[in-house]
Amino acid sequence: MPTLKPKPKKPGRPKMAKGEAKGTIVPVRFSPEERKRVESAAKASNQNVSTWIRSTLSAAIGG
Repeated sequence: MPTLKPKPKKPGRPKMAKGEAKGTIVPVRFSPEERKRVESAAKASNQNVSTWIRSTLSAAIGG
């Protein structure tokens, strides 16, 4: 009787638990000048660009 080999692990990050992922990706395009301004504002706040955009939008919509 042949022995079964365990499946090799898939490369990459393991899947997150249901409800743990952030959610939907919203594609947005910025002009080069807008991008520089967003990056500068994020850097001044000691945040990465994604976190800065998320917090700024949340404040703007009252969340």
